[in-house]
Parts: sequence; structure tokens; C-alpha cells
Amino acid sequence: MALSLPYSNVDSSLRGLAGQAEGFGRFAIGGLHGPLYHVTTLADDGPGSLRDGCRRKEPLWIVFEVSGTINLTSFLSVSSYKTIDGRGQRIKLTGKGLRLKECEHVIICNLEFEGGRGPDSDGIQIKPKSKHIWIDRCSLRDYDDGLIDITRESTDITVSRCHFSQQDKTILIGADPSNVSDRCIRVTIHHCFFDGTRQRHPRVRFGKVHLYNNYTRNWGIYAVCASVESQIYSQCNIYEAGQKKVAFKYLTEKATDKDEACSGSIRSEGDLFITGTQAGLMTENDMSTLFHPGDYYPAWTVEAPTENLKHVLQHCTGWQCVPRPAEA
Repeated sequence: MALSLPYSNVDSSLRGLAGQAEGFGRFAIGGLHGPLYHVTTLADDGPGSLRDGCRRKEPLWIVFEVSGTINLTSFLSVSSYKTIDGRGQRIKLTGKGLRLKECEHVIICNLEFEGGRGPDSDGIQIKPKSKHIWIDRCSLRDYDDGLIDITRESTDITVSRCHFSQQDKTILIGADPSNVSDRCIRVTIHHCFFDGTRQRHPRVRFGKVHLYNNYTRNWGIYAVCASVESQIYSQCNIYEAGQKKVAFKYLTEKATDKDEACSGSIRSEGDLFITGTQAGLMTENDMSTLFHPGDYYPAWTVEAPTENLKHVLQHCTGWQCVPRPAEA
């Protein structure tokens, strides 16, 4: 039986990605209303470089005329209304990662991130106060800190069809218990493959997170962690344990504006737990206070968690060899 998968039309035209994300990042339009910017060099900076395009203030739809590795010597800051569109080429970022600081409407599609070095070195760092972000079809591995960090009041973000591997700390949502303003955070993560990464798929403080149709296998500590005041809605995901059997973990922390410490809440609906996986759900959590995605967006594409879905997520996540669509 054929799967009903999202985004069947986004590759029909170049700008077909704009405004098409499912979930909380659904309004991200990237550089829809700007001209094309052509990356013509793998240099870290200078004319025709990715960094030069990302720093410009006007909306831009950034495409690549070269394939290869861009060695970043410092974080590459991305300004508002940018699409970084790797379709049609194979671009790998290494050394450092992308920083989305106080920006909005950014789409990052079909890139590889590998080998980030140094303290605070994340593949994609979204902070502070960034919103309307969509990360789609990226492969991320082997960064000294994390692969994706979403913190400090950044919100309305979707991460879809990404492949995560060779990593300890994978996705962090919410900075620390003192950042109580992170209560505004809303993130959707769907159709991603967490492939033997150790922890944080994701780890959440304060925020509301919708997880659906992801495949998480062979974690080293836990799959998903709910910490202080977080609300996690886990729907039709596949959790396949290796040696560590418990999928869900709760961590108790004290928000600085509260008297008592608490953990977060997890609702599991239709999840598949295989190879002896134990959910680890806390039954005493009050589910009546947990958000429902349907209160925030009208529809999303969710399948039953089957072997067929698992196969698709193993082969159709991360960077893909897809042609660059023509302009409509």
C-alpha cells in the first residue's frame, strides 16, 4: 500500500517550497519575493559565496552553481527572508554551522552538515527571537555541541525529512530553566530519521513540540526528554531501542519564576515501540493541560507507523539527489 507522504508538490517549481511546511513553521516563505542569488564559489566569504548571500538584507532565493564542501571558519549568520536551496547540487558545510539570530522567514533545504568543531559549535543554531523557520531534507552529523539548537524565544519552526547520525546531543529546544520566556517556543518535527544518535530527539524545556512519523533507533541514553514545563505530543512515531530500552525520559528542573521544580509532559498517541522498547511514560502527568496540535494548525500528513514508513524514512530523509526545479 502506498504511503501518504507530505510535500509531493514542493519540487514542481523552484519556489514551490515557500509557505508549504507542515506544522508550526507553515508560514515560512524564505526568499519567495526576492531575486535568485547564485553561489558560484565554495569559498567561505567573498563575491559569489554563500556567506555573502546570507548577510544581505533583502529577500533572496539562494541556489548553488557548484557542488562540494564549504569550510566555515566562523558561524555563518543568516538574515531574514532567505531560502538556502541545495537542490540540484551536493553542498556540505563543515567547520562551523549556520546561525539564525533575530531573523524570520528562513528556509534551509537539501544541505549536508558534518564536522563542526569548537565550543558551542552547532549545525544550525536558532537564537534569539527567530521565527517562521523551515529546515527540510538536511543531513546533519558530527558536531562538537549539537546538531540543531532552538532557544531564547525562537518559535514557529518545522524540521522535516532530516537525517541525524554520528552525534551525542542532537536537538535541544529551550535554553535552560532560567529562560522562562522560552514558554513561547513551538516546534514541529516530522518524517525525520534519528539514526543511532545518543540523546535529545529532542530534549525540550518549556516549549510545545509536535513529533510525528519520525523513526528513532538505537539511542544511547534516551529518545525524547521532557524537562521543565515542556509539552510533547508524540504521534505515530517509530521507537526502536538498542541496548537502552526506555524511550521517554523526564528531567525535573525549577523555572526561576516558580517555587517548585517540575518536569514536562508527554502524550504518546499511536506510537510504535519495537525490539523491546519501553515507552517509560509517567502516568501521573496531567494530560488535560497538554496542547493538541489541532488547536494550532488545521492539518498535517500522518501515517500509521509501519515497516513501510520505516523503510521510506531510512532512504528518503536527509540530502537527496534531486534536480533543481525550474522557475515557474
